[in-house]
Amino acid sequence: MEAIARRKLLAANYNGLRIDLAPHLLFERHGDLFVSALNLAKNWRSDEDPRLGQFKLAGLGAPEVLDAPFEPLPGYAPDAPRETDTVLLSV
Repeated sequence: MEAIARRKLLAANYNGLRIDLAPHLLFERHGDLFVSALNLAKNWRSDEDPRLGQFKLAGLGAPEVLDAPFEPLPGYAPDAPRETDTVLLSV
């Protein structure tokens, strides 16, 4: 929540790797918490625009708010990924 509210990067362990995320949205899906975030380590094809991935909070180990700020993606809209999701917090 702090990383979203302050627009700070978030480092966490995910699938055995340490990744940096730019979290844009916190939402609830079927009672579980998720974050929509830009994975800064992901390699994008040259013709592909970066987009937010969805990460289950329970799967993000040892999260740490970094001192590095981020700007939301251009055209970002704080909409829930699915109709049944509930938005809790957005940049």
